[in-house]
Amino acid sequence: MTTGKITRRAALLSGAATGAASCASSPNMTPYVAVTESAGGVFSHGVASGDPAATSVVLWTRVTPVTRAAIARVAWEVATDEAFAEIVASGETQTGLSRDWTVKALAEGLNPGATYFYRFRLGGDVSPAGRTKTLPEGAVEQARFAVMSCSNYPFGYFNVYDLVARHDDIDAVIHLGDYIYEYSREGYGGDQGRALGREHLPANECVSLADYRQRHAQYKADPSSQAMHAKHPLIAIWDDHETSNDSWSGGAENHNPETEGDWETRRRAALQAYYEWQPVREPDMAPEAFFRSFSFGDLLTIAALETRLMARAQQFEYSEVIPTLETPEDVAHFRDVVLWDESREMLGAAQLDYLDRTFKTSVANGQPWRLIANQVIMAKVTAPDLNPHVEEAQIVELEQQWNEARAFVKMSALGLPLNFDAWDGYPAARERFYDLARDAGDTGMIVVTGDTHTWWANDLVDKNGGHMGVELGTHSVTSPSPYRKEFLGGMGAEYALLTNRDNKDVRYLSGEYHGFIDLTITRDAARAEYKAVDTIESGNYNAFLHAAFDIEKTENSAEFSDIDGAGFKQNYLFGK
Repeated sequence: MTTGKITRRAALLSGAATGAASCASSPNMTPYVAVTESAGGVFSHGVASGDPAATSVVLWTRVTPVTRAAIARVAWEVATDEAFAEIVASGETQTGLSRDWTVKALAEGLNPGATYFYRFRLGGDVSPAGRTKTLPEGAVEQARFAVMSCSNYPFGYFNVYDLVARHDDIDAVIHLGDYIYEYSREGYGGDQGRALGREHLPANECVSLADYRQRHAQYKADPSSQAMHAKHPLIAIWDDHETSNDSWSGGAENHNPETEGDWETRRRAALQAYYEWQPVREPDMAPEAFFRSFSFGDLLTIAALETRLMARAQQFEYSEVIPTLETPEDVAHFRDVVLWDESREMLGAAQLDYLDRTFKTSVANGQPWRLIANQVIMAKVTAPDLNPHVEEAQIVELEQQWNEARAFVKMSALGLPLNFDAWDGYPAARERFYDLARDAGDTGMIVVTGDTHTWWANDLVDKNGGHMGVELGTHSVTSPSPYRKEFLGGMGAEYALLTNRDNKDVRYLSGEYHGFIDLTITRDAARAEYKAVDTIESGNYNAFLHAAFDIEKTENSAEFSDIDGAGFKQNYLFGK
């Protein structure tokens, strides 16, 4: 999401920290020590599984070459028990230099809704054992997911991964993107990485295939990452940093063709490394068409979106827009006409058609819920007017980090969206998505969102005021929140109050504490527990419940259980 200095997106989101009232009592904390050793040996990057189906799952590992051979044949096996006494599937797959020695196998012929154990062999070497689950069929009373995003290696220890690995009853981990970050050691997180001894590899920014491969290898070598992957199957989507910051279909904010070459070449290299290093099924269409769905019996369907590389129009930049807004008429024209240009895409026709069929099938099969794995904030969020609250000295201070600071403060009085890179920058595309859901008869939509390194609980409302569902935004694994209280000399909380005051759809907002959403969905309701860690600067951490929200399935939509406004925040915050 954000870069080392305060970029457009970081400052746009700086208007909030924790907008909910706090309970006086301290949270109940549980102390942990994160795992400190990776797998080592031939299988030094561990094992992983992902993209589960009812009778199959993708298995992944990487072998560290021990000879000069150009290829290696790696055996795999799946069992119903940890001792591998009852092996139910096995096979052999080839790897080598052409795929960076990574191994992906599709284990088929499995039973629905079952837990399995898997491992790999290369000669006499055996990998660590992994645990995975297939999707259920038929009657399903409950599904439980760990929802997370934004794992930036130099910013801190992956304690959130470690915490997820300690949970036994997770059906799948849903990672909403920014699994890796592309920056150099001198870029975003560089100072923190040097202080913690977690500097990026390679030292330069990722541009080539070799660069992206080495960066993925570094993240997969982390012991907490290995523990999480070995424990639960992964359902992943990418956001921008798997390629480059603020990417769109034709480029990225953090890509300079004059110094970094052709965007298509860089994008193709990033996606090749991604598919080599992740336990995911590769699309039959173009490699950027990474959208798919997962059906959990008669309970729900997960629809995993792709909103970056296939169809997204280029983002508006405040530095380009603000100079054109000289009169109230200019502002109204931009807000009501330019932003609403029907040609501005997020999903594209092929993905919309796929989602239309997916939603209609889910509703027709009697599933009460659609869970949408989404990259960027979908709810409407207007920038609060900062002018009465920011002094000249603060603007000057912020300008030292972000040269658009003064223009942004001026813009905040205009009633425009807080973040043009979110769905707010593509309102016509958002309405097309809402129309699709409405036409399918979807009355149970829960959207889970990453990107902002911040906790959110939002109502989703269409342009006519119709309630479409709810949005749950997860904090990051390590990346810092621009809503944290330290921002602008400790004034983040004040800006959070302004953001909540001016945005009735934003129910809860907090930039404090990294963590994940523990989401449990039953037939008639859902519960989202925002589980947090108190530090990422050490492997010794405390875990606690930061906030929790109940969602009910009504006749017309998914709604937060307490919808009377004022009491909502008091009743649901359990953190500091």
